[in-house]
Amino acid sequence: MATRNETAVAQTGSAAKSGAGVEEAVRSRYAEAARAREEDLCCPDVQYDQKYLEAIPREIVERDYGCGDPSRYAEAGETVLDLGSGSGKVCYILAQRVGASGRVIGVDFNDEMLSLARRHQPAIAQRLGYSNVQFRKGRIQDLRLDYELLDQHLREHPVTNSMALLEVEAHADTLRRTSAMVPDASVDLVVSNCVLNLVRDEDKQQLIHEIYRVLRVGGRVAVSDIVSDEDVPEELKRDPELWSGCVSGAFREDQFLAALEEAGFYGITLDRFEPKPYRTINGIEFRSVTVLAYKGKEGPCLERNQAVIYKGPWKEVYDDDGHVLERGRRMAVCDKTFGIYSRAPYREQFVFVAPYQEVAKEQAKPLDCRGRAFRHSRETKGLDYRVTQSNGESCCGPEGCR
Repeated sequence: MATRNETAVAQTGSAAKSGAGVEEAVRSRYAEAARAREEDLCCPDVQYDQKYLEAIPREIVERDYGCGDPSRYAEAGETVLDLGSGSGKVCYILAQRVGASGRVIGVDFNDEMLSLARRHQPAIAQRLGYSNVQFRKGRIQDLRLDYELLDQHLREHPVTNSMALLEVEAHADTLRRTSAMVPDASVDLVVSNCVLNLVRDEDKQQLIHEIYRVLRVGGRVAVSDIVSDEDVPEELKRDPELWSGCVSGAFREDQFLAALEEAGFYGITLDRFEPKPYRTINGIEFRSVTVLAYKGKEGPCLERNQAVIYKGPWKEVYDDDGHVLERGRRMAVCDKTFGIYSRAPYREQFVFVAPYQEVAKEQAKPLDCRGRAFRHSRETKGLDYRVTQSNGESCCGPEGCR
C-alpha cells in the first residue's frame, strides 16, 4: 500500500502534466470545498474555543479549512481584517472576540465561499445581538481593488474587444485610487489562516506590503500558515493539486520572517511552531506555524532622556532597528523606541527609566540611538541632582530583613 507521501509524489507527476494553472486549481478546489467538506484540505484537527462555535451554523464550521487559530489574538473594540475568510468561521469567532464595539472584515475571492459566509449573517447577528461583520470580494495581494465594484462595471460594460479590455484595466486602477476596498491604516489587526501559501510566489512580496499598508501604526498581524523547512523545487510548485492543498506554495520558514522584516514590521515572533509536520514530500517537511508582527516604527526619533535596562537572560541582544542592548546596562533610546518597548512583545523584557524632569516633545531634539548607546544615570536624574534621603522602608522587602 502506498504511503500518503508516496501518493502525493505520484499526484505531482500527473497534475504537472495536466498544465492546469495553480490559481484556477485554488479557485475550483475551494469552490467544491464550499459545497461539501473536504477532509484532507489543510489541517482538519485545529481546535477552537467551543464557546465561540455555538453561535455558528454547522455548515460554516465544517467547511472551514485552516492550520491554526489566529482569532485568539483579537481584542475587544478592534477592527480586524481576515484574509481569505472562506466560509466565515474565523470572522464569526472574531465578531464575538471584538464585541459590538469592534468590526470584522473578511476578504475572499471565491464566490461560493462568499455566498456560504453571507448566507448565515442575519441568523448569526440575531444570536449575538449585534452585526459587526462584512464580507468583501477581493484578492488578498491587492486589497485596494473591490472586485464586486469591478463586477458591477463589467455587467454594465461587457468586454467584447481588446480596447474594452484596456478600458476595464483603467477602470480597475481608478477603483484602487478612489474606492479602496481596504483603505490605508484602517485596521488594528490582520489575521490569516492557511491562505498566504495559496498566493503565487511572484505576488507574495506585494501581499506582505499590502498587509503593512492597511494596518494602523501600532497595529499587528497574526498569521497561521504552512511553511517548509527547505526550498520547494519547481516540479512541486507546478503541481496545482499540491499548491491548492496549502503545500507547494509555502514560504520557507526563515524567508517568511524575513519578508515581514523587509516590509517594515518589528517584534516578529514565531509564536507557535508545530513540531510534527503536516506533510512530508521527498524529505521536505511542511508544518503549521503562527507568526506575530507589529507595525509602528514610523515617525521621528526624539531625545527625551529616557533609558531602558534589558533584563536578560541573553548577555546582549539587538532589535530590528539595530539597537544593541546589553543586559543590566542603561541604554539610551529615543522616545519612539521607549514607547515601542513599553508594548508587546517587548515590555516584559525591560526596566523602563524615565527622566526625573520630563522633556517636552516640542523641545526634544533628534536622537540617533541605534547601535550601542549608553545612558549615564545622571542624564535621567539631572546633572544637578544632589538629594540625600531614606524612603523610610526596609530595603530588604515589604516584610523586613530576615
